[in-house]
Amino acid sequence: MYERILQRFRDRIRSLDYVVPLHAEEQMDDRGDDLSVFDLESAVLTGEIVGRQRDRVTRERKYVISGRGLDGGTVGIVGKLSLTSHLVIITVYRD
Repeated sequence: MYERILQRFRDRIRSLDYVVPLHAEEQMDDRGDDLSVFDLESAVLTGEIVGRQRDRVTRERKYVISGRGLDGGTVGIVGKLSLTSHLVIITVYRD
């Protein structure tokens, strides 16, 4: 259903054209999920978009991806494409 968007996300991961804001990095560390940037990249490259959300304030679309981390476990990601077409990772978590 969201193949075109997922392909754009994957292209941004492959070209390292993505941003992980500080709050997303802190969430990865604080939850004790033991996740790294490599898990994030793997999840986008192996995953599927399982949902779409709309930000209440900005009205931007965010996408929920479920994929595999490096250890084979399921990793969830919420991300969006910025106005400049960069991939912005909002959060990463064990699913």
